Amino acid sequence: MAGRRRASRHGVVVLCLLLASLVACGGRPTAMDTARADVQRVLDRRAAAVLERDKAAIAETGAASWFEDVSAVPLASWAYKVTGVHRTGATATADAELRYQVQGYDQAPVTVARTLDLSLDAAGQWYVVREKPARKAAQQLWDQGEVTVVRGRHSIVLGVGQSGERLHSFADLADHAVPAVSDAWGTHWSRHVVVLVPKSLAGMAGLLGSPASSYRGIAAVTTGETGAPPQAPADRIIVNPDAYGLLGTLGRQVVLTHETTHVATRGDTTAATPLWLSEGYADWVGYRGTGRTPAEAAPELEEAVSAGRVPAALPSDADFGFSGSASGLAMSYEGGWMACRMIADRWGEAKLGAFYRSVGTHEKRPGAVEEAMAKVLDTDLKSFTAEWREYLRAHLD
Repeated sequence: MAGRRRASRHGVVVLCLLLASLVACGGRPTAMDTARADVQRVLDRRAAAVLERDKAAIAETGAASWFEDVSAVPLASWAYKVTGVHRTGATATADAELRYQVQGYDQAPVTVARTLDLSLDAAGQWYVVREKPARKAAQQLWDQGEVTVVRGRHSIVLGVGQSGERLHSFADLADHAVPAVSDAWGTHWSRHVVVLVPKSLAGMAGLLGSPASSYRGIAAVTTGETGAPPQAPADRIIVNPDAYGLLGTLGRQVVLTHETTHVATRGDTTAATPLWLSEGYADWVGYRGTGRTPAEAAPELEEAVSAGRVPAALPSDADFGFSGSASGLAMSYEGGWMACRMIADRWGEAKLGAFYRSVGTHEKRPGAVEEAMAKVLDTDLKSFTAEWREYLRAHLD
C-alpha cells in the first residue's frame, strides 16, 4: 500500500509539472488572442446596430458618421469576421471579412475584405476609429459617399453623387431590359438587377478595384461569378457615368439590356464559354427588336470588311482586352454579335439559346464549342467560321 501511495504522489507531481509546462507553452491566452476576441465582440455589436439602424448604438462602438452613407441601403444581413489583429499599445489594426446582403436581391452574402483602425477608450474598450477597404480590395459604394436608392419594378439602383432623376432613368432602362432579356433567354433567372451608379469613372474603377484607364470608354460592366449557383450574391451592373452620358437614348438601352443579359446567363456561362459567344449573345439580345442593321450596329467591322479585311477567325478572348485599341475592341464585339445573329437567322433563336447553354455544360474550354456546334447546329467549327465570314461579306460589304 505504501508503495502505491508513493507512486501516486510521484504521478501527481509529474502531472502538475506537465500541466504547468503546457500552460507556459501557450495554454494560457495571450494578449493578442484576448485583443482579437475583444475586437470581434465589438464588431458583433456594431454589426447588430447597423442592421437595427441604431446610430447611437453604433457610436458606442466607434465612429458613426459613415453610417449616413450606407443607411439608405436595404440590408438583410451585415456581419464581420475578424481574421487578424495587429496591436501596438493602445491602438490596433484589424483585418476582417465583411459579409452583407442587399434585401430581396442577394441570395447569399457578398464577402469583402476590410481593414479597421481601432483604439482603446477611457474604459479600456476597443473603439473603431475608421473602416476602409483592405489593401488591394475593391471599394463598396458607400466608401465613396452617401448612397441614394431608387427602386424600379425589376431593379434597385444605388448611386453616389447622382440626382434622383438620373437614378430613376437607370431604373426605367433596367425595367425595360429585364422583360426583354426574359423574352429572349427565358424566365429561369432572378429577373431583377442591381445597378450601381458612382459619381465618375474613378468611382467605377474603385468599385472594380482596377485603374480607371482600364475602363475609359466602357459604358458599363457586370460583376459576378461565372457558373454561380442560384444561392449566390446578385451580380452588380456597374455604370461608368462619364461614358454613359455620351450615349443616345437607344445606346443607353442597348447597354443596359446587354449587361442584364449577362446577369440572366451567368449560371450557364462557364470557363468553357468563349467571350465571342457571351459578349456576342449579350449584344444580340441588346439589339434584338431595335431594327438596327449590321451596318449601323457594326461600323468598325463594316469598314474592315468593305476594305477587304475580313477576319480570318472568330475573335479570341484576348481580343476583348480593354488595354487594346478602341476600334479593335469594337470589332471583337461586333464580330461576336454577327456570329450570334447568324445563328439566330439560320438555325433560329431557340437554337442560339440551346447552343449557348450547351457550350456552358463543359467544365473546360477545349472541345466545348466544337461539341456544341455538332450537337446543336449540326456543323463544325471550320464550316461555321467559313459561313460566318461569308455572312460578314453579305451583310457588311
